[in-house]
Amino acid sequence: MSDTPAPLRALVVDDSAYNRQTITAMLEALPDVQVVGRAMNGKEALKLAFELDPDVITLDLEMPEMDGFAFLRLLMHKRPTPVIVVSGYSARENVFRALELGAMDFVAKPRRDISPDLKEIEAELGRKVALVRRLQVVRLRDRARSLAAAVDRHAGDPAIEAKRDAGPPPRRREGAPPRAVLAIASSTGGPPAVQQLLAGLPADLPLAVVVAQHMPARFTTAFAQRLDKVLPFEVFEAIDGHPLRAGDVVIAPGASNVELERPAAGWPPVVRVVAPAVPKGGGPILTPSGDHLFRSLAVFGDRACVAVLTGMGSDGRDGAREAHARGAHVLAEDPASAVMPGMPHSAIEAGVVDEVLGLDELSVAVRRFVQSRPA
Repeated sequence: MSDTPAPLRALVVDDSAYNRQTITAMLEALPDVQVVGRAMNGKEALKLAFELDPDVITLDLEMPEMDGFAFLRLLMHKRPTPVIVVSGYSARENVFRALELGAMDFVAKPRRDISPDLKEIEAELGRKVALVRRLQVVRLRDRARSLAAAVDRHAGDPAIEAKRDAGPPPRRREGAPPRAVLAIASSTGGPPAVQQLLAGLPADLPLAVVVAQHMPARFTTAFAQRLDKVLPFEVFEAIDGHPLRAGDVVIAPGASNVELERPAAGWPPVVRVVAPAVPKGGGPILTPSGDHLFRSLAVFGDRACVAVLTGMGSDGRDGAREAHARGAHVLAEDPASAVMPGMPHSAIEAGVVDEVLGLDELSVAVRRFVQSRPA
């Protein structure tokens, strides 16, 4: 008997005939993918999802009759399936709404002109599809439910309402230095995980947060803006030279790394945006790098906490090891509940993790850590 796995069965959903054909061609160029159906709106896609039982679905969000959001809600409730959102750059914020509803990940929508972007999108789509075999899709559904409950706890929060009334960012303000700093590394499944962890923290916690989420450069600004709308913190893409204040949540830009610099006075940390280093021996450059961010926290000793969340690979492990050796408290999302267990599992196996917890418990652990630090 052959040990070769059966091809992944894909359903392509898009109201554009050009996009349906282009995405189908990209998927069928992969050696282990078979496109079993195509749909032009969410209503048709839902019917085909039940009839064809695909392993993965690519989904446009803006469609007639039933849009991608309504489709996702129904699909994740009735038949959880890995969904890769295909989004144009002009609708970046919609991607994060879709991830909150249980979508697995996203890729950029192909443009009609032939450009280097097309090959890049094709390669990215192949990488995302390759993750499907390792994904526990029920965790995506459960994560969406947990996140909805966490966001509901902030419904009507005066801090959020005040930000909405203030208009669009920037709204940088003066404030007290944080008592501690939290650095987060995450990849596949990360945006909803980051949001849920932060939603579990009180708005008045004297903490600053820096996030290294693997994401294309043109989407990190939208990620920061989305979090800023739904959380009672000041969430913004990293500003070079910014001294951290309590209540800041800083998102690392997609094409760069972020590190924290120790000022002459020793505190508070100053944000630095730096170009990624080329790996020795070549190979792909991973940005933003959790390892790079974590290493920079080592100089802050026991005022630093690092958290390794869902994602494939081992980013964050080596940086957590260095920070831990200098007194930082290291947290990891429980691999048993993570959408992708690779990153937290790698840190745990390295023996550098102080606590392994689910997302709700991680929020409690962060509060406990901050409250234990001297004012």
